[in-house]
Amino acid sequence: MILSASFYAQPNLPTSSWQEDLRFLQETVHQDYPFLFKKTTAEAFDDEVEKLYAAIPRLQEHEIIVGLARLVSSFEYGHTSLRLGGESTNFHQLPVNFYHFNDGVYVEGVRKDDLEALGAKVLKVEGVPIGDVLSAIEPVIPAENKQYAKGFGMRYLNYPEVLHAQGLTEELKKDIVFTLEKDGKVFDKSFRAERGLSVPRHYDFIQEEGEWRSSRQQGTAPLYLQELDKHYYFKYLPEEKTVYVRYSQVVPDPSEAIDVFYQRVFDFIEENEVDRLVLDVRLNGGGNNYNNKAVVTGIIRTEKINQIGKFFVIIGRRTFSAAQNLINELDNYTNAIFVGEPSGENINFYGDNRPLTLPNSQLEARLSWAWWQDKPQWENAEWMAPHVAVDMSFAEYRDNQDPVLEKALQFNAENFILNPMDYMTELFQAGKMELLQSETQRLVADPNYRFFDFEGKMNNAGQMLLGQNQLQPALFIFQFCTQLFPESAVSYDNLAAALLVAGDKAKATELSKMALQLDPQGPIGQKAQARLKKIAND
Repeated sequence: MILSASFYAQPNLPTSSWQEDLRFLQETVHQDYPFLFKKTTAEAFDDEVEKLYAAIPRLQEHEIIVGLARLVSSFEYGHTSLRLGGESTNFHQLPVNFYHFNDGVYVEGVRKDDLEALGAKVLKVEGVPIGDVLSAIEPVIPAENKQYAKGFGMRYLNYPEVLHAQGLTEELKKDIVFTLEKDGKVFDKSFRAERGLSVPRHYDFIQEEGEWRSSRQQGTAPLYLQELDKHYYFKYLPEEKTVYVRYSQVVPDPSEAIDVFYQRVFDFIEENEVDRLVLDVRLNGGGNNYNNKAVVTGIIRTEKINQIGKFFVIIGRRTFSAAQNLINELDNYTNAIFVGEPSGENINFYGDNRPLTLPNSQLEARLSWAWWQDKPQWENAEWMAPHVAVDMSFAEYRDNQDPVLEKALQFNAENFILNPMDYMTELFQAGKMELLQSETQRLVADPNYRFFDFEGKMNNAGQMLLGQNQLQPALFIFQFCTQLFPESAVSYDNLAAALLVAGDKAKATELSKMALQLDPQGPIGQKAQARLKKIAND
């Protein structure tokens, strides 16, 4: 027991050693990784460094570690992180697995002694509403977007050290109280955190073994959770004349090379009565993107399925890294229809990290160095959005349903609009303004397109027209944006800028004030404020 306690002890470093580690991290970033300052600035990073440096003398060690993690996570690239699990930090973990479904955060798995909590919805943590808790821990997660936080960040909810460092508990403690709802009853449940805890998760879901239990009914699992011991497998669905492929790692499976596997898939498609292919990469967290060639070229060659309405790709919050490269290439070169949730990675991103060991604490930060750009910069976005949006409720998961696959299998290409922006552009160029307005309103309200960035793309189109001195078309688009998105600061700001070009200072002033009111502390508010000063001084 004494040896075990020593093994898991924190380093117990003096203040000066932690401050030296912080300066080492700061100097290394500036010297070797300045290109990471894309989503944050060097000034903002240094400001946070100075705040942490000054605070270190009064912080506990776990608070310093979480502070370092926040700094590294501020770059907002999933490959750039200071991981909090493992022996280096040896944080405590709660013996429970959480999953964020479309109707809330649920207890997805527990040990058999805690079965009363299994399948319960999480309402509060230590009396704090779950939404506020997720917002509080998000800065610690190296999240590229909200999807990454859902797919890879829920484990941060399990660390009492993170909960305390982020101000969710007044003191560091092992017993964390959750307010849960199950079968119409609300109750409190306390979980005790442990060190060295091994949780049998596979792709974020508990696998029943030993004393661990899953909230999913243990009958026939949906296809995406079958044969999880393999990196990839395929199955023919005769009633739908569909080949389903689950591809969970861009890494060769020990039993069969990737190119051999996909050749077998495409041979089967050619030799059998197959109407469509569903490629499921919703669990795929990446690997080596050089392995994507066999997938992409094979689909391009297979004309039988490389058609709109015959090739579907299921994506989701765990679609990341080399899997992001894969879906980028499929979007570029095939007729894929993407179904599911947005991916957990930016379209273009920094990956391929290098370890940086802090000299005193021996904590390891991993800093990305390789820029992956599969699409031109004007097509970059926070994620790859699905053409058809589908996500999953807890009840659907519990009952072994797969609404995402069902949507792909039931897809009807009639009246389907693959690219809403192209469609709206055609109507705009044809001068069909009334139809453009009605169709855009219909598409914005359609839940199938709820992840499509109508606001951003329409405002970008207006800015492009304004830059080409096409003032009236730009004004039309910006005005339309304010109608569609009445809470959008950027839409009011863009319309104000265009009106100022048109010489309408009074209206530009009014709309700039609206933008400032909607985003008082943000960059749009700053732009609006600068414009108001300029108008006042003219």
